[in-house]
Amino acid sequence: MFKISNGNPFESRKECLIVGLIEKPEKFTGMLEPLDQIFDGELTDLVKSGDISAKHKSIAVIHGLGKSNVKRFVFVGLGKEKEISFTGLKEAFGAASKKLASMRIRNVAIALDSFVSEKIREEEAALAFSEAFIMATYQFEGYRQKSNEPEIKIDTVEIFTNGNHDEIKLAAEVGSTYGEGTNFARTLVNLPGNMLKASDLAQYARELGEKHSFEVEILNKEEIEKLGMGAFLAVNQGSVEPPYMIVLKYQGKDEWTDVMGLVGKGITFDTGGYSIKPKDGIVGMKTDMGGAAAVLGAMEIIGNLRPEQNVVAVIPTTDNMISGNAFKPDDVITSLSGKTIEVLNTDAEGRLVLADAMTYAKHHGANYLVDVATLTGGVIVALGLDKTGALTNDEALFEKVLEASYEAGEFIWRLPYTEKDKERVRGSKVADLNNSPGREGHAIMGGAFIGEFAEGTPWVHLDIAGTATTKSDHELGPAGATGVMARTLALLVENFYLEKE
Repeated sequence: MFKISNGNPFESRKECLIVGLIEKPEKFTGMLEPLDQIFDGELTDLVKSGDISAKHKSIAVIHGLGKSNVKRFVFVGLGKEKEISFTGLKEAFGAASKKLASMRIRNVAIALDSFVSEKIREEEAALAFSEAFIMATYQFEGYRQKSNEPEIKIDTVEIFTNGNHDEIKLAAEVGSTYGEGTNFARTLVNLPGNMLKASDLAQYARELGEKHSFEVEILNKEEIEKLGMGAFLAVNQGSVEPPYMIVLKYQGKDEWTDVMGLVGKGITFDTGGYSIKPKDGIVGMKTDMGGAAAVLGAMEIIGNLRPEQNVVAVIPTTDNMISGNAFKPDDVITSLSGKTIEVLNTDAEGRLVLADAMTYAKHHGANYLVDVATLTGGVIVALGLDKTGALTNDEALFEKVLEASYEAGEFIWRLPYTEKDKERVRGSKVADLNNSPGREGHAIMGGAFIGEFAEGTPWVHLDIAGTATTKSDHELGPAGATGVMARTLALLVENFYLEKE
């Protein structure tokens, strides 16, 4: 898709050219001055009148009208140079990409150097553009009848630059890889529950493993029973669909040491069980496997980029249904770790399946653990819909996760995790733990329960209940699944290796 070229981007014949504008005194300067001359100073007049704006994320389409070989220019506002950030640049590129997608064109060019600033190098601009372009133009096709009108999509992007072509091409490919991994996660979350059962999610994982030569282990119900994963099996009791424990291993080092464990909640539909959700709350529960999708999206990125780091991905997948066999409040179950659990809320099922998955990740040699889950409504009450909540037992690992989230542009906020929180989840009179100590600090309680199964292993918990989906279109994608944390997890793995070098 991406082609790197030399030369003046304003001279050769093009269907569309993307140009960046940094806020400056009411005129085109630097590399854009020749472009203004082609238009006999009319572009400066358009800036003065406000028809073209350098305000951040402002988009203006100007036709060449025979004065240029370029048919249409798309001007992208970048804001004040000192305020330009990598995340802000991706948002501007996303806004431009959405505009391009609506223009029904096949070929696009970008004047990359017009997006370079004191803070942004050519390679960073190329990565930001390719990642944003892939993400912003994503659409979930769904199941509506197709129009007979032929579909026109952008299939070629020519990047004009004076920089190193090999490095810029590599940056563009890396950016698109991160975008595609995110979109893979989005599609999984967008699929309806009857189209994505546990067996289907297992098949997606199996195909991903074959594509990237991962070691694949997918445990069926009989194998799960033999291992004694009682917490996982309890959640599956009410379902006619069998559960699966998915394991993908990527070995980027000679020895299976220093292993990063990524654990994702894979509840394909959550009724709440006998602690049933209300009629409004049950809609959208097809997205309760957003953590699993994030882990699989990250593994798609890791499989393409091949970092020198060992990774084990573990995903427990089932639905949580109601039947005569379903588990009940007051039941006591025994987890793979041997810890017993008093069930006080069957709608607190995610932490139960993750409990056995965390233990199993350690069985596969995980030296670090990051779990990702649409775990609690409490995190939405606490932080809103735009922030992922986090808990940790290890400062150093959390700092690495936080650094990766900054680079991905995925906001994380750390919640407190104290000895009193641990005491609350250990507050059962009949078992080692209880799965729902109450509404107070609900998001913390959910994470604290999972932390009991990390034990001494460095661990970070990410609650994406608010961020896994969005009700509104945004610069980097449409309403629906966001694919949140796929990029953060992949960057964590990549940066984890680089920081050790």
